[in-house]
Amino acid sequence: MALLPADLPPLRAALLGAVPLAYALAALAPGWLARSPQAAWRLARGCAAGAGLAALLSLAWLLLGGEGLARGPALIALGDAGTFYPSLRSDALGSTMLLLVAFIGWVIVGYSQPYLDGEGGQPRYVRGLMLTLAAVSLLVLANNLLLLALAWIVTSLSLHGLLTFFDRRPQALIAAHKKFIASRVADLCLLIGIALVAGTLGTLEIDQAIAAARALPQTPPALQAAALCIAASALLKCAQLPVHGWLIQVMEAPTPVSALLHAGVVNLGGFLLIRVGTLVADVPAAQALLVLAGSVTAVVAALVMTTRISIKVALAWSTCAQMGFMLMQCGLGLHELALLHLVAHSLYKAHAFLGSGGAVAQNRLQQMTPAAPPLGAGAWLASALVGLLLVAVAALAWGVHPMQAPALWAVGGILSLALAPLLAGPWRSAGWAGRLAGLAAALAVALAYFGLEAVSRHWLGVQARPASPLLVAWVLGCFALLFAVQGAVRVWPRGALARGLYPWLFSGLYLDELFTRMTFRLWPARLPPVATAMPSTSADTAAHRARGAL
Repeated sequence: MALLPADLPPLRAALLGAVPLAYALAALAPGWLARSPQAAWRLARGCAAGAGLAALLSLAWLLLGGEGLARGPALIALGDAGTFYPSLRSDALGSTMLLLVAFIGWVIVGYSQPYLDGEGGQPRYVRGLMLTLAAVSLLVLANNLLLLALAWIVTSLSLHGLLTFFDRRPQALIAAHKKFIASRVADLCLLIGIALVAGTLGTLEIDQAIAAARALPQTPPALQAAALCIAASALLKCAQLPVHGWLIQVMEAPTPVSALLHAGVVNLGGFLLIRVGTLVADVPAAQALLVLAGSVTAVVAALVMTTRISIKVALAWSTCAQMGFMLMQCGLGLHELALLHLVAHSLYKAHAFLGSGGAVAQNRLQQMTPAAPPLGAGAWLASALVGLLLVAVAALAWGVHPMQAPALWAVGGILSLALAPLLAGPWRSAGWAGRLAGLAAALAVALAYFGLEAVSRHWLGVQARPASPLLVAWVLGCFALLFAVQGAVRVWPRGALARGLYPWLFSGLYLDELFTRMTFRLWPARLPPVATAMPSTSADTAAHRARGAL
């Protein structure tokens, strides 16, 4: 990623800054302009719509006028670490994320008003929601490392107020408390990494820091330590094992807050890694950390998800697994695929959470439908092999050769395993026409996957160091194991493997219980009296366990 061109014209810079300013206006106004919750909601809806329009126009202007930088005045001189400029950048990554944030924010604002109708504290909710959106939009536009870190801290603090909106629910307070601790550790890691980058390269500007790092003959130890700190910060913010528990337990927050968290805020760790690019991706130790932690989390969370009955809890475990997969892609140097994953996951999770009521109804219908007989092991293996063949055809059709892009082929191999259900279903229940349609659909998915990867790579223009063959082999081994275990459980649902794994997977390997005990010993949470808490068995159990750990 080269240095950005000259400063943006004032009108385009104003359009870029209008998005966070619109949200900030709605966040500040309910306290002194809005006379009622209805007035606060009207202002929030208007500002959300204005922010969405500004984000769309900003993206259109980028396509017409190219990238650019809106640099503010120098605020703080930091000596050898450079000068703090509150600079915003207009580029492919930031504009894509800005439009995504604006669209999801507009949807969540519209959903929140009827959802909270009749609840107390609605102006407080509006302030927290709009301040969160303002901080997130500023984060994705920032070209300054310190400004990015400050925006991320504000995002976390404002989201904390939303997660504790129902402040008489022990489970909500426990989850928010654990998230608060993990986020503060992540903030500390990020600030240490930024200080090391600034002290080594003499700049806080992201584009200049990347260019300076590339010009070095070899990566100095300080930059390697900075990369590890930034990677650790992303892992903590994305709720990777073993600090994942809060992400699963925030279901006690309002549903639109869960949608905002799972569809937007939790994805910011992946955005950070894409934004800083080669500052992390060119450090082998940071690559290994992301690949190992992300792949293990993805595999474990995917297995745990299969034991859940609650739709929302299953979606939460799915988010944990998807974040692991996205961070693993960043560790493999596949930033373009990580961006595609981020956008697709955000849109899907926003729809899934906001439409969770319909998902419950659909699940009940499926439960009343007679279950089809399970596929045999041979059928699963044959489907995976056919999927692998289709993925190989699609990759070669797009000019992706195994020796030139082994990491991309490895992720393609994972795609072939994911296509197995799409291929196995029609082969069992449909005639030849249905089977051919299944093959065509699987091939279309593979072609679209590699096609979007090529478009995203050209759009981002990010070049990262290729991952080592050992990391690629590790990834293939992890997901082959996942496919084998899931296939064995489906083929033999009452077999010894399924019976042995179920208690451990249902408990999440007891990782969250250990983390909860540790955090409550170090920093106990303030919980409401049990007698006034809502009679929820899951909340009461978590509260009593937490109190017992004190």
